[in-house]
Amino acid sequence: MTAQLAARVPQVFVRAARGGCAGIRVTSVCRAANQEPPYLSPRSRVGCLAMRMRRGLTCAVTTVTITAALAAMGSILSSYWFHTSNSCHSTMAAHVKALTSPYPGSQVNRWPVPSEKVSWSIEWPEYKPVEYTAPSVLAQPPWADPPLSDGKFSPQFNTLDGKVQRESLEGTYHTENGAPRNPAGRTGIIGRGLLGRWGPNHAGDPIITRWKRDAAGQRVADPGSGKPILQFVAIQRKDCGQWAIPGGMVDPGELVTATLRREFCEEALNSLEKEGDEKETKDKIQTLFSQKSLPVYKGYVDDPRNTDNSWMETQAVNYHDETGDLLDLLPLQAGDDAGKVQWVDVSSSCSLYASHSNFIKLVAEKHDANW
Repeated sequence: MTAQLAARVPQVFVRAARGGCAGIRVTSVCRAANQEPPYLSPRSRVGCLAMRMRRGLTCAVTTVTITAALAAMGSILSSYWFHTSNSCHSTMAAHVKALTSPYPGSQVNRWPVPSEKVSWSIEWPEYKPVEYTAPSVLAQPPWADPPLSDGKFSPQFNTLDGKVQRESLEGTYHTENGAPRNPAGRTGIIGRGLLGRWGPNHAGDPIITRWKRDAAGQRVADPGSGKPILQFVAIQRKDCGQWAIPGGMVDPGELVTATLRREFCEEALNSLEKEGDEKETKDKIQTLFSQKSLPVYKGYVDDPRNTDNSWMETQAVNYHDETGDLLDLLPLQAGDDAGKVQWVDVSSSCSLYASHSNFIKLVAEKHDANW
């Protein structure tokens, strides 16, 4: 009986784990190479019971021992799930926005790609994607690669190419005829579109949060869920008018931690046009970005700019002001690519650019806030 129960626990745990935190899968963590975790070994449990019976323990004591063992096992599983749910989510996003037409900033329509034909594993000889690279990219600004046809350009994919990071957060990607292939599947467009780099284009998204409070300084709870309401700093993008998390591209040779801070200051504090910030503001920013952060997501992004050969990847990190002392008086001012900036209540009604709504949902879950 004990062996049967112990053998069932991993299955129950895996099913329960799959249901939480936006479908994070922990099967590979719970069971490596089809082996049960050490603390769930039926053989060990049976051996332990046999030893106690040989020592003359009564049936009642044995029953209590089993109950205690199961209770301890439950504590272990609860603790394990807590740590798993606080790890960084990194499941590759499915194509939805990366299939929309027309392509952003153009009148170019993608080759229609039904959901069942997105995967490269599906043979589709009729697939004839449209080729498009925006004129702004073809002008070869400092942030853009040359065309692959340029004889002087020899990019090294799946590795650090000089100062340009061409490794993907999703692992090794394939190349075809010298061009990188989108690891998430077909998009209906080849070329680079609006993206500068062939292959992964790396970005950083700082999610800055605080609790919504009333005039007395108390947390405000949602009447429906009863959970406290979280707020985040949102910007309205100039290019498409959608609200989004502040963020931007990682510069060559730049650490993503530096990108997160720089992009927040440029887009939410207008640091590019301010010759000298007040010392108090600088100190608050330093404190905010020096505290312990919460990794939320890293990996492929379902972005409307993605093509078969260029795609967005990001690292979204949450910096939370638990008391509100750092952020309540922070002078928000839109700058750079942002048209507007403001605090926004986190809820399921949030409609944001690209995959940003998914990131905000993960943050709400991690803080046990209203969604």
